[in-house]
Amino acid sequence: MAQDPRGAGPGGIPDRRPTAIMEADPKAMALLIEAIAKRKDKTAFASLFGYYAPRLKSYLRRLKVEEKQAEDLAQEVMLTVWRKAELFDPAKASVGTWIFTIARNRFIDAKRREKRPELDPDDPSFQPEAPRAADAEVAAGEIGIRVRAALSALPPDQARVVTLSFIDALPHSEIAAQLSIPLGTVKSRLRLAFARLRSALEDMQ
Repeated sequence: MAQDPRGAGPGGIPDRRPTAIMEADPKAMALLIEAIAKRKDKTAFASLFGYYAPRLKSYLRRLKVEEKQAEDLAQEVMLTVWRKAELFDPAKASVGTWIFTIARNRFIDAKRREKRPELDPDDPSFQPEAPRAADAEVAAGEIGIRVRAALSALPPDQARVVTLSFIDALPHSEIAAQLSIPLGTVKSRLRLAFARLRSALEDMQ
């Protein structure tokens, strides 16, 4: 059974877990999580972000989440991975299953906030499909190189908010205060950066 860092959550929702997610190299992905948990390894996080962020957004879009909200939720999921990497247990789940379980919980939380009583958490559509097969021999290090190159190509203002959000793990409100910009501008820059990264890394999906 897959590990869920947040449990079943309030309201007694059954703890249904997503099926296994196909990964480029499951052992390498687990090592990346370990590097984040033990050393807050930024390169490891960049590798995970480049691989999973586009897939998370695709999963959420299939659940009929709007473009903007899908990007925001995908970013929240990856930030949770950064902050809670030490909770991952490879004996209980693959990295993909763990990450997509977090995404499922974020999606359900978002729907609860919208006060949607018709939400059925057991709906089979919540179960993410395996993404298109990735080359199993692609090294995690090569993925990291690609992601770092894509990050370095971002405009400075977008790169700054990405660094503060995903590397320094600051909430959006703190980023806005630190940069003296409106909260909406922070979110807008993150969305633009996310779109640029997705475009630069689309062949990896």
